[in-house]
Amino acid sequence: MATPPVLTASLAERSRRAVWHPCTQMKALDDFPPRAIVRGEGPWLIDEQGHRILDAVSSWWVNLFGHGFAPITEAITDQLGKLDHTMLAGLTHEPVVALSERLGALTGLGHAFYASDGASATEIALKMSAHSWRNRGLPGKHRFIGLQGGYHGETAGALSVTDIPLFREAYAPLLRLSATLPSPDPRHALEGVNLEQHTAACVQALAEHLAEHHASTAALILEPLVQGAAGMGMYSPSYLSAARALCDQHQVHLICDEIAVGFGRTGTMFAHQQALGADGQPIRPDFICLSKGLTGGVLPLSAVLTTDEVYAAFWDDRTAHGFLHSHSYTGNALACRAALAVLDTFENDDVLVRNRTAALRLSTLAEPLTRHPRVKAHRHLGMIWAWDIDTTDPTFAARFHRVALDAGLLLRPIGNSLYFMPPYVLSEADMQHLVEGTLRTLEQVLACDAVWPSGPGERLA
Repeated sequence: MATPPVLTASLAERSRRAVWHPCTQMKALDDFPPRAIVRGEGPWLIDEQGHRILDAVSSWWVNLFGHGFAPITEAITDQLGKLDHTMLAGLTHEPVVALSERLGALTGLGHAFYASDGASATEIALKMSAHSWRNRGLPGKHRFIGLQGGYHGETAGALSVTDIPLFREAYAPLLRLSATLPSPDPRHALEGVNLEQHTAACVQALAEHLAEHHASTAALILEPLVQGAAGMGMYSPSYLSAARALCDQHQVHLICDEIAVGFGRTGTMFAHQQALGADGQPIRPDFICLSKGLTGGVLPLSAVLTTDEVYAAFWDDRTAHGFLHSHSYTGNALACRAALAVLDTFENDDVLVRNRTAALRLSTLAEPLTRHPRVKAHRHLGMIWAWDIDTTDPTFAARFHRVALDAGLLLRPIGNSLYFMPPYVLSEADMQHLVEGTLRTLEQVLACDAVWPSGPGERLA
């Protein structure tokens, strides 16, 4: 029987007792309890003691326009007075139709299937790809390819195309692991090999694999341009262009996981749009997975968009020929209204242009961090910055996270990779607070030789 809550205890203590926190060794919370947040204002979180914490990772990469963003709040409030939710099986509603139409116009993919989170979107895309080949008379095409360091979620299907050893080792008996090919992230290049040469070698590895295994391969799934959980590993758009051409050549689907990098995060509305095809136009994937920023980080929602060709493979009188997947909250009306408010904001406020100005300013302010003697590598794309710190201390990420909180910053390094992925609404003062606090935190952490206990969430964000 569960222990009744002790209401006189702090919120953090009650949470430690009652809530199982994600990607967290719960035992560590005995020494380092979770910080209790009671309010959000723009890019800031406020804890129960009134301390202000700059949300420099957008609350796991979801928050685009700050907390309490009025257009999203107003849209949800308006929708709540009309329709909160209805099942989509045999029914529909205006917000989900309008959102699907607008996402189709933005991506060139006219069929949207909805769920609640990124891992679910991955599952849907994988199932839809393999099932479509089966319906087209190619049932042998049911295997997948992922990239070294790729991350696509933590459900069983998503983990099968994820290359994070911590998860693969823990859940390997439950998975049918997919092929893993070299990542074009230049940090994996051999000594003396430049970016172009490394990218070419990775393209060649993909070409050789597809030449041998295309008959059994349904799709290649990748995070376009930025591999988030690999420490914000960034690579050339030319790899995407080559991957599109090879997938076309070998009749294999290309799945772009834009869950973390979509909606302006890399400088374009969607990251894959920076890769050009032979016609000089942006490539078009066969599937795009969206979530996180889709609702501005306010409500759970994910979408998978696909082509007319894939959709047509399911068009039949037989139920078994249809796509066999459902979700209780598919196309929730409140979440769809939030997403429409996000798209309105991009359209009305020149967000991409504004972001370019903000990114240039933050990059300039962050130059002392980039030049720090313990920074081994630096990379930047759009509204993502990352620095690899020269340390072999396995507790670096956990220690940095805790010290940063005391400095008024929410920062969660991935291994030895420190990164910024802030909301798009930072003021000049916010940026200065972020950079100055990060530098102080880095100096404090690197100066401490003591080995701290391993803490929560060291692997991700």
